[in-house]
Amino acid sequence: MSSWRDRLNQFTGKTRYVVCRIFVHLAGDEVAPLLGVLNREARQGIDSDGEMEVLGEGLVNICQNLLQMSLYWRSAGNEGDVFWNEGEAGDYVNELFTDSAQRYLSEPDFDSSSEREPLSLPITHNLVVMLVVAFDGESPELENNLADRDALEDALKALINLHYQDRLQAIQFHFSPARLGDELDNEQLLLNFPELVPL
Repeated sequence: MSSWRDRLNQFTGKTRYVVCRIFVHLAGDEVAPLLGVLNREARQGIDSDGEMEVLGEGLVNICQNLLQMSLYWRSAGNEGDVFWNEGEAGDYVNELFTDSAQRYLSEPDFDSSSEREPLSLPITHNLVVMLVVAFDGESPELENNLADRDALEDALKALINLHYQDRLQAIQFHFSPARLGDELDNEQLLLNFPELVPL
């Protein structure tokens, strides 16, 4: 249901921008390999200097992997807002980026020396993926409460479609923990991700 202001802005020809962040919490012994996918896509995004096509393909790959691992979904959350001004939408994207980056162990360390790594690493049983996107127009699947398995599945598919429709204006992804060997225990999960709602 659109508000009076939305209808007025639509009538005057203004572009509608949606900025949203999706949290997906996975748990189990089998979630650690997803860290490899996430780190590879993060590295490729950095190497491409944030090239939207590369980030978009990375987002598609991450969403497809999340969909394949739906058995391990434990909780989810989402937030977002609608803007009629591109600058305001960009400011909100930056705000969400900063917040996501400050979450527990959410920054990959690509410069760390592998010589310091022990031969056997502890395996995390919790993984939180944070996806931030900005797009133009509407997407009911993303402008919805995603604390439901079917809704979350529809939202991840909608992200894939938005990439192929060339409607994504910004893409960011963070994940906690950010590398193999780091652990996110249940207490840290509750403390750092209060938005999560059990699925």
